[in-house]
Amino acid sequence: MRILMRELAEGDLHVLAGALTGRKMLAKLVELTGQEPDQPEPVFLDFEGVEVATASFLRESVLSFRDNVRRRRSNFYPVIANASDLIADELKVLLVPNGKVLMLCSLDKSGEPHEPRLAGELDPKQRVTFDLVRQRGETDAAELMREYGKRENTTVQTAWNNRLTSLASLGLLVELSQGRAKRYRPLFTEG
Repeated sequence: MRILMRELAEGDLHVLAGALTGRKMLAKLVELTGQEPDQPEPVFLDFEGVEVATASFLRESVLSFRDNVRRRRSNFYPVIANASDLIADELKVLLVPNGKVLMLCSLDKSGEPHEPRLAGELDPKQRVTFDLVRQRGETDAAELMREYGKRENTTVQTAWNNRLTSLASLGLLVELSQGRAKRYRPLFTEG
């Protein structure tokens, strides 16, 4: 799903500013994603044509939307698309001090994602886990424990499971349930 933020905005379409405007945008985003998809699906919040989005707007709209969607364990995975350098900088101001992370990418004219990257910083253990899942394509905690547990000085599978669950709650990994077992795959294959 692709949501053009500029089309949802009221007023100056090139600048999205203020907490109140952000809360109004959040209501629209929640409404647009009310119909849950059957399979995991990225929801691209496309900032094409938006030059500036303030930290207060992004906090009340984008971050609140991501938290709302992930808290309800939705099949939607929010991704920020086509963000200008100014918008990416504002996101970093919000994300880094709070230990949060978002996925960013560029979308081409056909809506295909390119250049996926993280805004914010993962802690070192999460980063290793994220990179391993990207390398493997799909995995679970037991596989990671067997293959990388000694290298990471991890003696329990629970540590791997906690890291995978944390990355899924951030919307960076897709959680696939297979009965009681859970497998994980990256949202994008590159980045």
